[in-house]
Amino acid sequence: MSKAVYFHIPFCEQICHYCDFNKVFLKNQPVNDYLDAMAMEMRNTVQRFGNRKMKTMYVGGGTPTSLNLKQLDKFLKSIHETFTLVEEYEFTVEANPSNVDLDKLKLLKKHGVNRLSIGVQSFDDGLLQKIGRDHNKDEIYMIIENARNAGFDNISIDLMFGLPTQTLEKFEQSIDKARSLQVEHVSTYGLQVEPKTIFYNQMRKGKLMLPSEETEVSMFELLIQKMITHGFHHYEISNFALPGKESQHNLTYWNNEDYYGIGAGAHSYVNGVRRKNAGPLKHYMNRITETNFPYVEEINVSDKEKMEEELFLGLRKRAGVSKRVFYEKYKRTLDEVYGETIANLVEKGLLEDNGDWIRLTDKGVFLGNEVFQAFLE
Repeated sequence: MSKAVYFHIPFCEQICHYCDFNKVFLKNQPVNDYLDAMAMEMRNTVQRFGNRKMKTMYVGGGTPTSLNLKQLDKFLKSIHETFTLVEEYEFTVEANPSNVDLDKLKLLKKHGVNRLSIGVQSFDDGLLQKIGRDHNKDEIYMIIENARNAGFDNISIDLMFGLPTQTLEKFEQSIDKARSLQVEHVSTYGLQVEPKTIFYNQMRKGKLMLPSEETEVSMFELLIQKMITHGFHHYEISNFALPGKESQHNLTYWNNEDYYGIGAGAHSYVNGVRRKNAGPLKHYMNRITETNFPYVEEINVSDKEKMEEELFLGLRKRAGVSKRVFYEKYKRTLDEVYGETIANLVEKGLLEDNGDWIRLTDKGVFLGNEVFQAFLE
């Protein structure tokens, strides 16, 4: 039974050069019609699948905070008209430093949002401009100050490394500035150049100057060292948290548990079926009007695929995969299904097996894709 729900707001005031998420420019878009369609999808989803009590809710994008106050209020009200939150809940909204003032933060807080995920990416103004962000470092400090004044005590920021012209020294400065903000959580991402992005087009023309692979590895090593030194728990390959501040919503994904996905291009996983929503706004809204649901793809996940996903998602967590939990889910032992693969990866020094669980070694963290691929084969 799903206890998590993701909402997708696809609107952006500026498109970042690296972004391949489902997004559109905000200007001249049918925002209110889209929010109405989302509200209908919420109601229909609960009616079909039954559960409205959520432990975690997450609003992502796009840029959710590109909505104006009236639109944001309408959207959040529609959530509470359909879903209820359990007592110990987590409700996250992604926020952009350039379009969030104190009034928006107070509105989020009023509607029960208790966690912010802020798209910082870098504290270098020149680098921010180079990657297409529309904020500067001063706005980062302002949003954190306003968020604290609005009562938020669970703030996550995103940082990127491996960016064009970024040096190890510049990245270290960003890490140190992030720590000075005293946030509770940091998510980090190495740049992946995806098709249909501005960076992809620049790379094809030979105009994208990226750090070497060795420099990128050094950046990640430095990040891990500094975050752990400052008391953060490296609980997932790309994520660091103060004790008790781990992202409960993202753990739903890494634990391979059910979740609803609401909005254009959103994905859901309920009762062993993965569903994908239509991405283009008009297509999404038309499908809801005509058929009540925006699904363009429904895939029944086989037991073999479920077990594979349990491994390549679960091994992202530094705690790894529990052999007991695996058996409870699939009625087969982990060693019975993957014993030979596990033994090979242990021999290579990429996995650790203590009899109760398997997890990535420190070396394995840097070669995670090799480990995950082994279980898919």
